[in-house]
Amino acid sequence: MRGTLIFSGSSCPALTGKVCENLGMTPADAELTQFSNGETSVRILTSVREKDVFVVQSGSPKINDTIMELLIMISACKGGSASKITAVLPYFPYSRQSKKKSHRGAITARMLANLLGVAGVKHIITVDLHASQMQGFFKCPVDNLHAEPLIARWIRQNVPDWKEAVVVSKNAGGTKRVTSLADALKLNFGMVTTDKKRGNGNMTGSMLLNPIDAVLDPIGEQVNEAVEHEEPSVSNITQPIAGTTSLARRPNGSSMHSAKSLPSRLRSSTSALDGVDEEGEDGVEYNDQRAHEVTQARLVQGHIVPDDFESPAVSAATSVAGDDPMTMSHASSFFAPQHHAALGGSGDAAESSDEEEEILKDPKVEHMVTLVGDVKNRTVFIVDDMIDKPGSWIAAAETVVKRGLAKKVYCIATHAVFGADCLEQLQDCDCIDHILVTNSYPIPEEKARNASKLTVLDLSYLLAEAIRRNHYGESISPLFQHIME
Repeated sequence: MRGTLIFSGSSCPALTGKVCENLGMTPADAELTQFSNGETSVRILTSVREKDVFVVQSGSPKINDTIMELLIMISACKGGSASKITAVLPYFPYSRQSKKKSHRGAITARMLANLLGVAGVKHIITVDLHASQMQGFFKCPVDNLHAEPLIARWIRQNVPDWKEAVVVSKNAGGTKRVTSLADALKLNFGMVTTDKKRGNGNMTGSMLLNPIDAVLDPIGEQVNEAVEHEEPSVSNITQPIAGTTSLARRPNGSSMHSAKSLPSRLRSSTSALDGVDEEGEDGVEYNDQRAHEVTQARLVQGHIVPDDFESPAVSAATSVAGDDPMTMSHASSFFAPQHHAALGGSGDAAESSDEEEEILKDPKVEHMVTLVGDVKNRTVFIVDDMIDKPGSWIAAAETVVKRGLAKKVYCIATHAVFGADCLEQLQDCDCIDHILVTNSYPIPEEKARNASKLTVLDLSYLLAEAIRRNHYGESISPLFQHIME
């Protein structure tokens, strides 16, 4: 392409070489070094005057050096009178810090966006941002490409009986990404959620620690007693009572009865709690036929354990709900810090992978894992945007295999961060059959060679086509389309 220069950062020279090869070019010359005190030095060895410049730099284990190198390269090209500078970031650094997770937290991704703008960037090309709202951090246009078409194509070509598979999200925050892939492949989808197990305390402790549950528990007991004595023939699972935790999720996994099947003296109470009519808008009674596809399991130190396994955790209620009412009062939810609702109760500030890993590995905390969806004797695709820590992936895989009785598990992500020994643990997990990632993040050759379950998809054609279309002012919409073969 005439009038175009592509520079490679130190994080992904191999990917940049493939991009240039697809475009019939060679990477432009630049000298990237460090002084003895750790400062980054950049020298652009070719003229960039009035050229369309693309700087390709992804994340790396030395992420802060990588960012400084990118900023200095952009500033050097701007000082060399480049007509336009585009930053190509296959993996956008600090993308997991795109929102406040505490009152004194920093939105680091927005700060990096500001730094890129000050350095002189006029356009951004990236792949699968952790949160698509991050595009609003920039004052310049952002092309957020997706690896989903490549992943869907690989699945169609390489997975036997993929039409009978189920796409599963390993947490509640990834459901949008999972449903997108499921819609593209015309597959069913499911979800795995992990919660701390509730403890059984006395009534006063329950009132203080779980005020909503304590109010609703007596009603739930009355409902169950009434159903047992007055209508013993009712056994079908029907409409759950919205907003009631004690009725909707029993520790022993017992099912719920619909408000329609309750005695008349309790039906009004449950309807008031439900907040909706007993019948739908069309006069048809609502019937939740998929409730039987909910499976629960116990998770201790990141692994599924049998139901009779002795729990190492001391329940929150029994540990603080003693005879001293003052101790119980200070342990109540009124005084205790609400981490999940730290910013106005939105519940949107989820833990990072490091925090999630520490919680899952804590030997003193037992978790309850819930699988929603039917995966029995089916292939399961567990999907997320990145693989950093192995804990949640292994927990989800064990849940769908040991409790859901899934036939085969594929762990699929765009960004293969693979912190510490993550790849080795995933390789050693018997419940995981295949790991599918892209080369957006550099993977050490030795690690990739020793992982027989690992498959790496090449993003070079996608990035090369995005660069070509961006240079000639063409639409990039075709890059989001799925190619049916």
